[in-house]
Amino acid sequence: MSGKWDGPNEKGEITYFQALSTALSATIGTGNIAGVATAIAAGGPGAVFWMWVTAFLGMATKFTCCMLAVHFREIGKDGVVAGGPMYYLDKGLGKRYLGVSFAIFTVIASFGIGNMVQANSVVDPFVHTCSEDMRLFVTSIIGVIMALLVGIVIIGGVKRIAKIAEKIVPFMAMVYVITALIIIALNIEKLVPVLKEIFEGAFGINAAVGGAAGYGVMKAMQFGIARGVFSNESGLGSAAIAHAAA
Repeated sequence: MSGKWDGPNEKGEITYFQALSTALSATIGTGNIAGVATAIAAGGPGAVFWMWVTAFLGMATKFTCCMLAVHFREIGKDGVVAGGPMYYLDKGLGKRYLGVSFAIFTVIASFGIGNMVQANSVVDPFVHTCSEDMRLFVTSIIGVIMALLVGIVIIGGVKRIAKIAEKIVPFMAMVYVITALIIIALNIEKLVPVLKEIFEGAFGINAAVGGAAGYGVMKAMQFGIARGVFSNESGLGSAAIAHAAA
């Protein structure tokens, strides 16, 4: 999180810790809570196992993405840093069209998995606590407030985003981990049965018919891997853009 090249006079617009916080801000929260719940609801308990597998393999992918982003980044005369998959696809592979395509699809994806899912997760609890005729008004107000708050942050560029992230993310991560440990402690007697269900669901052990077992494993893998990538963003390249600025 820090090092001898992390001083104010070194290259980069933000510190290592700020880059880490910015990258983690996209993975802690919605992806880990709503993403896991959706995976279990759609693919069964076995989906959790395949999320673990995706996370384990994704560590190598994410490390490689970030390393290449730092290696192929460009630093302007004014000290502004630009880097990410779009740069190493162009400069590393010599495939400029791939870099351009990545940049375009990243912008498109930012409106989907980068905004809509998070906004829906915030709005959904309020929608279910108010009357039907008030839902449109409530969702509109919450949407405007969120847009203003996010706008204030992103207008300041990567430096302001990093400064906000380094203050919020450590607290957010601590609350997430402590809450998870408390929930496990309060339900400790269910831990072994839950783990048993996860492994049985992942490999179709308790399925009576071979076809049903195969279908169950397929669904578990499908949703586990999909939600795993959504949760940790390995291979998506978003974390690499943040680390390139450090």
